[in-house]
Amino acid sequence: MHKFNLVKEIISVDKTTMMRAINSGKPFGITISGEIHHPPYDTNSIYIYQGCIERAAPSALTPAKPKSLAELMGTSMQVVEADDRILIKAAREWQTIMGYNLTNADYDDTTGDGIAEFSDSELEDIGWQATEFSIGYRDIVEEIEAHCEGTLLCIENEGDSYQFSGMGFIDDRACARKTAFDYCKLRIEAILKEDTSYHHAELTSDEEEALEFFGISFPVYPA
Repeated sequence: MHKFNLVKEIISVDKTTMMRAINSGKPFGITISGEIHHPPYDTNSIYIYQGCIERAAPSALTPAKPKSLAELMGTSMQVVEADDRILIKAAREWQTIMGYNLTNADYDDTTGDGIAEFSDSELEDIGWQATEFSIGYRDIVEEIEAHCEGTLLCIENEGDSYQFSGMGFIDDRACARKTAFDYCKLRIEAILKEDTSYHHAELTSDEEEALEFFGISFPVYPA
């Protein structure tokens, strides 16, 4: 998966297209790839902005001071006009950007509690069963991020005051499901082999259900 860190990334938007959207007075959205979309918004796209810009009516008594694009959009984004492009840095708007995208994310890693579930039911079944052998959602997500196509939208500040908040959007769910299943199965097989506490223990019904789910036969250990 591609990590799109809003702290570092600059979104480039065609100036003519964006000014046309602004001047229309109608709602529009800006994706992380710099595309302008109009409602209904594409659930497969990731947005840094959604809104409608209404220009104040001019007054002879109080002539309007020209507003910057960020002021017009009502955001704290850093916006720079460069020839035929508009360049945007959007990290400061993270809380708002989360609201645009969390509903369509495959997993949410924006809280201190970590990832709690997958929105895809098949991935969620895998994650739920794997927890019986102390395999966490973060373990599974790292495998998906390493091997499958998609986007990790985040803010990540490195250094002494490390900060991370993100959400994942998986493009190839078939890859994600297979990667997650195979990883969990191999991990559980290794746990049963290497953790001696399982060698002569009686499994719980939930552990037995998890083994059946992953197609694992409980090993026979020597007495």
